[in-house]
Amino acid sequence: MKQWRFYALGDMRLDEVPYPELRPEWVIVKTRVVQPSVSEAQRAIGLPISGTATIKKLLAERAPVPLFGHEFSAEVVEIGQGVKRVKVGDRVAGRSRIPCYKCALCFSGQKELCRKGPNIGRQIPGLFAEYAALPAEVLTVLPDSVSDNEGACIQSLSGSVSNVGIAKIQMADSVAVIGQGVMGLYCLQLARVCGAGKLIGIDVREESLALSKKLGADYVVDAGKEDPVKAVIELTDGFGADVVFEAAGGSPTQGLSGLSTIPQAMAMVRDQGKVVQVAWIGAKYEFNVDEWRERGISYLSAENCNNKLLDWLVHLVAAKRIQVAPLISHVLEGIEKVPEAFEITSNKGRYKATNPAQVVVSK
Repeated sequence: MKQWRFYALGDMRLDEVPYPELRPEWVIVKTRVVQPSVSEAQRAIGLPISGTATIKKLLAERAPVPLFGHEFSAEVVEIGQGVKRVKVGDRVAGRSRIPCYKCALCFSGQKELCRKGPNIGRQIPGLFAEYAALPAEVLTVLPDSVSDNEGACIQSLSGSVSNVGIAKIQMADSVAVIGQGVMGLYCLQLARVCGAGKLIGIDVREESLALSKKLGADYVVDAGKEDPVKAVIELTDGFGADVVFEAAGGSPTQGLSGLSTIPQAMAMVRDQGKVVQVAWIGAKYEFNVDEWRERGISYLSAENCNNKLLDWLVHLVAAKRIQVAPLISHVLEGIEKVPEAFEITSNKGRYKATNPAQVVVSK
């Protein structure tokens, strides 16, 4: 079969490799649609975000390595002994993290919270290939009402539901989302589903703000034209937002905001409010701990997404309560187009893309 493998950072080649081996509790899937996540596009060129050190280590030890490809939709073509969650012919999507079965969380019956296990696209070959072997426990079945293209977005949506879940939004909470890219727009929609009241979308791109308004924002703020902190304070009657999602930070070379939106998030949240760090920053950030303590601000990051939430997300997409299709702007045909998908995803501002560029491998 064909599979993209990395020989070094920035050096990926389409190779002929053996068909994957089937093992108990695993399945073989045929890739339908796959997309590089923003973080994968960053790791592929060595930007210093979480996971990049692991990628460099894998390349140093055993290049060429099949890397990335954890955002996908696929068809189950073989099932291993003991598999009950899916069957042959099912179209599936999945979450990317697998339990290690060795840590305290796994031994205490909380394996879905495990952070030490392997990841699809790193230790487990991902779906930048015609076929892949995956553990059945991380998969969810896609109904006919969810397209292959929408299914490839489920994994990134699962990251957003983890961020929204950790915020524990209360009914009528005011919510500000800095960054109206794919993760920010998912957080905005999920916050509405979870009972948020006033929703404020913040970005510097007119097309992203227009999409934010279309997908449910009550107010949008163009941070390139006005002070977003002042705007949020005014929109919340002088108090600040109950919850702020920071989904804009990251490398400026890829059109992201660097570190600048973290202090903005702190300044626009109310006392005793919550700031949720959605974006991978890739740099150290110094902040005044005493000020955070004095104001009682909670600074939070995502939990893992479990199977219950994964299945619920598919239901939300099927019922059109969460819209992912309007975010998909670049769809490429053929596995040969994977490098182009990385190029577009690495430069979404230049290509006017919201979602990562998708590649249709098979139909």
